[in-house]
Amino acid sequence: MIAIKDLCSRISYEMIRGKDTDCVTEVVYDSRKATQGCLFICVAGADFDGHDFVKDVIQKGAKALVVEKEVQLPEEPDVAVIKVENTRYAMAFISAAYFGNPADKMKVIGITGTKGKTTTTYLVKSILEQAGHKVGLVGTIEAIIGEKHIPAHNTTPESYVLQEYFDGMVKAGCDTVVMEVSSQGLMLHRTQGFTFEIGIFTNIEPDHIGPKEHKDFEDYMHCKGLLFKQCRHGIVNCDDAHWQQVIKDHTCDIETYGFSEDAMLRATDMKLITGKGYLGVDFQTAGLVELEAKLHTPGRFSVYNALTAIAICRHFGVTDKNIQKALLSAKVKGRIEIIKVSDEFTLMIDYAHNAMALQSLLTTLKEYHPKRLVCLFGCGGDRDRNRRFEMGEVSGRLADLTVITSDNPRTEDPQAIIEDIKTGIAKTDGEYVEICDRREAIAYVIKEGRPGDVIVLAGKGHEDYQEINGVQYPMDERDIIADVLKSGLQ
Repeated sequence: MIAIKDLCSRISYEMIRGKDTDCVTEVVYDSRKATQGCLFICVAGADFDGHDFVKDVIQKGAKALVVEKEVQLPEEPDVAVIKVENTRYAMAFISAAYFGNPADKMKVIGITGTKGKTTTTYLVKSILEQAGHKVGLVGTIEAIIGEKHIPAHNTTPESYVLQEYFDGMVKAGCDTVVMEVSSQGLMLHRTQGFTFEIGIFTNIEPDHIGPKEHKDFEDYMHCKGLLFKQCRHGIVNCDDAHWQQVIKDHTCDIETYGFSEDAMLRATDMKLITGKGYLGVDFQTAGLVELEAKLHTPGRFSVYNALTAIAICRHFGVTDKNIQKALLSAKVKGRIEIIKVSDEFTLMIDYAHNAMALQSLLTTLKEYHPKRLVCLFGCGGDRDRNRRFEMGEVSGRLADLTVITSDNPRTEDPQAIIEDIKTGIAKTDGEYVEICDRREAIAYVIKEGRPGDVIVLAGKGHEDYQEINGVQYPMDERDIIADVLKSGLQ
């Protein structure tokens, strides 16, 4: 049992009914999970509003309600009502208090930006663990708590779930957490209730703009910038054209990194490396850290990811040797993930599932001057059709051969999606083939791989399923590749 006043000690509130000395058994924000004696937080979401379920949760035994607007209450006098300005904001602090403020017992690293968040979190985790730290992770792919891996539903989970993860990490012996911080997570107050030790900005491009996300690019930048009012130290990519606008009104100290001569930590002497079945990059760092780095992932954006990780780990006193070793060994599932299938050509899996990401990836790979750049992709069903036209046009313009296939068709006809992609490709003179079955398409590109080719399987990345008519069927591209190789098709 915990007193309401202890849960609400770090927020402003008004007791509409009951006393803040009353005690509750647990904190709940999902009406379906309400229990006898709980405190229920009425959160307004995109599709449901917790204020509409007050009667249901009281019938289930809720003893206290946190509200931000008037609700119809039954006669039970023993149900306390706590009024706050914003229930989402309040939930972050209440959840932190409920779990004993676990973030205060660790150093929390938050990474925000349009691209690079996922890869960088794994790089940081790898480097810090090489140096002897025990590191938890929260991100787009999963949450890692000790030996436990929990698939992610949101890049940045609801504040209650995040605090629950932090609590698990403390119990698992973690001293550090590295997490992706989405603009939505910041906008919806999911990261309130604690202070980040370090906040990082990687880059920003127009994305996540729409009715249920951000109204415009300025709002997107503003929400990204909220991180720098919630951290002690800020680390930013000063090569990004918008970095100063993003960190406007920051309350933390700021360090910079990039290729720019003005960067406090900068990359120099970048060299693209081609090996048997893989692509890499070597570079030097200067300024705050001076070392020679080698990466087994391609391109300039890999250098940015590595620079970000180096800038963070400098604050933990990690040795150059540990940084160099970790950069070479770190792999992120579905993020420029090179799968060795041949010494003759290079095959990789990447999550690029919109035109911006696909253009960045293919442009980087063209810098290696492959014999052919082959791009296999599809587009998700029940999503904006413009994405199909745009991705088709990007691949048609940049790839030497596009293999159009299926992604997650959901409730749409896969062939109809392919026709939309072909509309985009028709704006270019790019060659293409269409193979609707993704397994067959993957077998085709491996079988037809030529010396010097670079082949990209784009769109699915870390996903291990294909969604068709509401059902997720097992489909992991790594397994498909293994099956193709076993069958002797290569």
